Amino acid sequence: MHHCLSSIKLRRECRTHNIDPSVVGSSQFGQLWKAVLPGNYRGYTEQLYSQSLIYTLNDGIQYVFVSTTQNNVYKINAKTGAIVASRNLHVPFLTADLDACVDISPTVGVTATGVIDPDTDTWYLTAKTYLDQSDQTKGRLNGRYYFHAIDVNTLAEKPGFPRGLEGVIASNNANRMFQGGNAHQRPALLHTGQYIYAGFASHCVQYNFTGWIMGWDKTSGELVERFTTEGGPEANTVPGGGVWMSGGGIATDGKGSMYFSTGNGYSSQLSGTPVPGRQPPTALEEAAVNMKINDDGSLRVVDFFMPWEKVQLDGADKDLGTTPLELLQPDVFTCPNVKRMGVVTGKSGKLYILNLDNLGGYQQGPNKLDAVAQVIQNENSVYAGAGVYPLEGGYIYINVIQYPTHVFKFSCDGSGNPSFTKVGDSPENNAYILGVGHGTTTSLNGQAGTGLLWVSDVDGYNLRVYNAIPVDGRLQLIKTANVAGITKFTRPVFGDGRAYLGTVQGALYCFGSPVNLPLTCTSPNDFGSVVINSTSTAKTIQCQANVDTQVTSITIKSSNFQISSLPTLPFSVVNGQNFSFQAVFAPAAPGPLSNDVLLATRNSVDGFSTSVPVSLKGIGDSLAPLLSVTPNLVSFAGVITGQEAGGRDQSIIFANQGDGVLTIKGLDYSIVSETGPLVTPNNTANGPQVGPFTFKGLPTTIAGNSQAVVNINFNPTNSGNFAVYVHVRTDGGTKIFDVVGTAGTYPVAVLEFQAADGSGKWIPYTNNSPPFSFGNVFEQQTKIRKMRLTNNGSSSAASLSITVSKPPFGVPGIVGAQNGVDLAEGTVLRAGESATADLYCSVPKSQVNTDSYNGSTVWTMNTGDPNFGKQFIQFTCNAVSEQVGPLYPNGSAIYRYDGCWKENNPGRQLKVQLWGQDHNNTNGRCISACADQGYTYAGTQYVEECWCGNKIPSSQSNETDCNYACSGDETETCGGNGYFHDGSFISLFTNKPGVDDPTPPTPPAVVKSVGNYNYTACYTEGSGQRSLGAQNTASDEMTLEKCAAFCTGYTYFGIEYASECYCGNAIGVGSAPTVESECSMVCSGNDTQICGGGNRLTLYTLNGKSPSSSLVSTSTSGSSASSISSASSGASPSATGPIAVPSAGAYAYQGCYTEGTNARALADTATASDLMTVEKCAIFCAGYTYMGVEYSAECYCANTIGNGAVLASDGCSMTCGGNSNEFCGGSNHLNLYKAGSKLTVTSSLVTTSTSGSSASSISSASSSASPSATGPIAVPSAGAYAYQGCYTEGTNARALADTATASDLMTVERCAIFCAGYTYMGVEYSAECYCANTIGNGAVLASDGCSMTCGGNSNEFCGGSNRLNLYKAGSKLTVTSSVASVSSTATSTVSSTTVGALTVSTTPTSTSSGPSAHSRAVRQNYRFKQHDGRTVCYILFWLSIYGRGVFDRVLLWKYHWGWVNIGRRRLYHDVWR
Repeated sequence: MHHCLSSIKLRRECRTHNIDPSVVGSSQFGQLWKAVLPGNYRGYTEQLYSQSLIYTLNDGIQYVFVSTTQNNVYKINAKTGAIVASRNLHVPFLTADLDACVDISPTVGVTATGVIDPDTDTWYLTAKTYLDQSDQTKGRLNGRYYFHAIDVNTLAEKPGFPRGLEGVIASNNANRMFQGGNAHQRPALLHTGQYIYAGFASHCVQYNFTGWIMGWDKTSGELVERFTTEGGPEANTVPGGGVWMSGGGIATDGKGSMYFSTGNGYSSQLSGTPVPGRQPPTALEEAAVNMKINDDGSLRVVDFFMPWEKVQLDGADKDLGTTPLELLQPDVFTCPNVKRMGVVTGKSGKLYILNLDNLGGYQQGPNKLDAVAQVIQNENSVYAGAGVYPLEGGYIYINVIQYPTHVFKFSCDGSGNPSFTKVGDSPENNAYILGVGHGTTTSLNGQAGTGLLWVSDVDGYNLRVYNAIPVDGRLQLIKTANVAGITKFTRPVFGDGRAYLGTVQGALYCFGSPVNLPLTCTSPNDFGSVVINSTSTAKTIQCQANVDTQVTSITIKSSNFQISSLPTLPFSVVNGQNFSFQAVFAPAAPGPLSNDVLLATRNSVDGFSTSVPVSLKGIGDSLAPLLSVTPNLVSFAGVITGQEAGGRDQSIIFANQGDGVLTIKGLDYSIVSETGPLVTPNNTANGPQVGPFTFKGLPTTIAGNSQAVVNINFNPTNSGNFAVYVHVRTDGGTKIFDVVGTAGTYPVAVLEFQAADGSGKWIPYTNNSPPFSFGNVFEQQTKIRKMRLTNNGSSSAASLSITVSKPPFGVPGIVGAQNGVDLAEGTVLRAGESATADLYCSVPKSQVNTDSYNGSTVWTMNTGDPNFGKQFIQFTCNAVSEQVGPLYPNGSAIYRYDGCWKENNPGRQLKVQLWGQDHNNTNGRCISACADQGYTYAGTQYVEECWCGNKIPSSQSNETDCNYACSGDETETCGGNGYFHDGSFISLFTNKPGVDDPTPPTPPAVVKSVGNYNYTACYTEGSGQRSLGAQNTASDEMTLEKCAAFCTGYTYFGIEYASECYCGNAIGVGSAPTVESECSMVCSGNDTQICGGGNRLTLYTLNGKSPSSSLVSTSTSGSSASSISSASSGASPSATGPIAVPSAGAYAYQGCYTEGTNARALADTATASDLMTVEKCAIFCAGYTYMGVEYSAECYCANTIGNGAVLASDGCSMTCGGNSNEFCGGSNHLNLYKAGSKLTVTSSLVTTSTSGSSASSISSASSSASPSATGPIAVPSAGAYAYQGCYTEGTNARALADTATASDLMTVERCAIFCAGYTYMGVEYSAECYCANTIGNGAVLASDGCSMTCGGNSNEFCGGSNRLNLYKAGSKLTVTSSVASVSSTATSTVSSTTVGALTVSTTPTSTSSGPSAHSRAVRQNYRFKQHDGRTVCYILFWLSIYGRGVFDRVLLWKYHWGWVNIGRRRLYHDVWR
């Protein structure tokens, strides 16, 4: 029920609800719109657990204000559903940090309903997040809560907000400190006067769930209260008194009092000791609480109520505080002895009617029971706050789990005490699982007869609307709707004839009537009191047309009203025209009666309805006395024999609906049936007693239009089923009502789990000694077992209810529950009845011969069995991998899996290959073969290869880098390509687990000198010729020393591809220094030395000479001659000593600069190397405005210079680690360079050729860098993808959001391989690759911004800052191979063939003994032949690490077409296959 406060603005909000039952019940009322919220944190859909707020701003527009679990807030147009504004407050807290508590999952952000202060247009709310807003550091204890004040006009934060709460010490207990990670703020906030208050508990029943009430000054944000419900002297580890109330709100009477309810706890200060309400304990557990709000905002407890069975409720987790303590309107719900009252219900199912001025204390009633106004027992737990209807005498509505919604009518008994009598039920049961929402009622402008009850539910119809007054004991359902993903414990909110509902699927729904009325008619029409069976004076109903309209019918479905003097139908009226008809009231029954005349219309104007309701109402009056009895059935269920001293009470109403005095002539009783035989009751001081039933307060007469409340007490002394049938005989008629009751012993809970061995045997629960076990479960298998709960009480035992159930559903790990429905909270089992839930252990794919590991989970449960107690039921599962190869007697493998290792080829550590291209390769087969030959290590690689050795590879990698399925068993892994990690990875096994080598391998490193040769740099190969072309050799045992010896007498030597040695006196055209990381291969003969890379030389110079800037290269057959002259060379340091290099590449020297103040001078990116030079730093920083070198070895890049960095007079005196003739900064000082205009490169190129030879000359204004002649381009196509243009990122989301990867060696082609199968792919920020099947909202074609080159290819563009080079998949590829050849007498003939959808064109290449032929070119030879009727294509080539993308593509061909075979081993120096 909406409670309209005193402010003018809020009263206006309440008046504009305009919820007309005749409209709601018509076909015109339905879903108007659905607003899908765009939040997508980590791919999760955001959820709405807090209630939306409807508020009209000064612009006259009504808005819906929404907050979500992703800490997003939205301002939405209430009529259109358009999102007007949004804002993210923080990163959300992750449910994954809550140890399997998934009540709200996967994020916890804003979960409590906020409040809007209409005086300042400020929206107050709380949000849960982390201390670290960089979204990196997680963990429960890093969780934080913040209190926000948001301007509803702009969604901006008010000055001085938000305010944190972490570490706050309680005002009433110095030993209690607030911890945001443990806390959960679920109740709706309270705004009263200058202050805002919020209640806290914890998550599930975990951690320290002690309750808190926090209060803030709404203007300053200062804390005015920090009250804890555990006030001492108990230890601060004792939890209890959580304030959560299923999201219901803290209440105030507006007169200085605050009211709320709390959950269970374990300080138990009052165990068995009665305490008056005005002497409250310091531990407020299982309590209804009244606090005085002081002028300064602080709070003081003045009164409390605690159920007499508090200790038992604690043991069974039957929280009182599952519902809010609701205050009933004192002008309606008032009696002589109880002027103001409230209502609270809990997990015990008991409905407590409390005197707000005297809550009742603890065990203050007779027999140490409850001293409250009334207690009513419901069948099951209640989590939803009561619906309250303050018209037509007053009603409340209680939504019981798994049972109907109960309707209770208010009255005062003959002693002046309140009495709520059950007078009706809903025709449907509420959901089996938790989630039926808080009861909500509406009326049309406060008119009697227009009340509606709205119920939201997680099962069945998700929205149900009933007429508020039951008829013949049943609520009348007038409207239903299904709402996908409706939030548990929610309720509709209302505004201007519309209802709004939030969901856990990121949507807000709006229901209403989309149309205006074409007619304005006199309504409502009140006929007053009319004697039944007579007819009132006719009333004239006037109608005026609002648009040109045709009226097709005028009808009413009621025997109590008639209409007449209707115009001839159909008829038409023009805009502004009037017509009329007459109506009379002829009541056939006493009491308030109403109905609607419906005028069916047609018009051609959009936005107007086809039906117009006209309300008629009156009161049927009986002059003679007339008896009614409500309800006609009173039921007592679930009573434990002898549990409650004095028994249990319910009430029934005898009403006189006539004007005359009603005289009761007598009551007749039967215990058999309504027709007899009759029995004589025992007359006691309290009233007639029949069996265990006593009838108290039976009247003898009832005044006209009055009622009397009769209390019925059920106090059985033995177990069984009981009934009494009562006839009430009066001068106003005879009525019959039935009273039934059941009493039994306590239920007995028996919990069992199916045996792991599949025998069907049930294993009883023994307090986790041992835990329930799934036994062994092998990888890639799932085992399902059932847990069974039985009510094993006697045949007369009471039903067993599950009061707490937190199944491990949706939790991480290999063990979990199949769903959150089975054995859920609220489940009720009769004596002898059982219920089960399925749990699973699902073990993921793993490598063979790995160690077994345990998975586990916990199910928290409690029941109504007083001896069961809260249990944390443990489940374990032993995950076992397949064991292969030689085995120990116990069945475990001798060769254990040692991980995924990076292997080099050439330069392998496992050098013995037993087989390759084997279609039956498995790890077990390879291990057995290596074991037979006595090797310590066995490894599988490239799907089909088996390798053995006694030396472990040089470096271990991530498991994800081994990603190839074995050819003989696709469930096993045989090596991998490391995705984008550029390498060869082997799945390694060893018979010496944990012992790799007697001494750990020395990490490979660049050797600074070899004999008379000094290390120069990592160099690229030349353009069209060798960098070093004088002579070469190769060996699988290559070392730097061997190459230096081979090249004795030459100026330079270099090694690449781990095993190839080259010599020369000059460096070839196009060969230049590059970043050190590109020379990363270890020497084939020495694992501690670096021997180049793919197309990259580790270069050494005789006697430390630097490469000359005037280079000449000569060769004979198949060679080229080149000369380069340069006016400036950044690579040629002065011969006189170290200098500050004046320029390097595109960068010009700016001076020696200090570091910044509290930050780096150049902070965008950085690298470091012991062989650093200014030129290397310039290469690394390409694309940035500034670069600088520092501390000899450090390189920094940025587009701006940080604060505090200034020009220094000295301090840059350290020489570069890679060139002692250059300065590389100093301690906190940089040699700083700035990029200028692009280099001007002029060239004069002449090429002549006789038989494959050429001669070239190039002159250049600068040779410190060699930019491409054409510059980087947007690659027009890559694989199946065609270029679409430069696109912006999306709005609040990625343009391409399905999957992504990143690599410092990214190219467009690599991204195309990664995104294979997706419609779109795109590259961004040089190194990022994104894929998707659709383009996200807001991503549009941009005119510029894609100017960053690819990390793996500087000749390609890879997007920019928030810009993607975007590609779309098109038709199938035509794969063409054209291989360049350098030869003394080279000729080419192109041939092609088509096989299936694949076209392969080949250019055969001749062989040569020269190095360019056998060491550089990729030799391809496609041979086609017929074999067993199939075309077989052998693709024979060798690939460096830079050809990995090609290999991946060919590997896909292999698995798509069985006729493709692949070889991957280089056998000798000049033989490839």
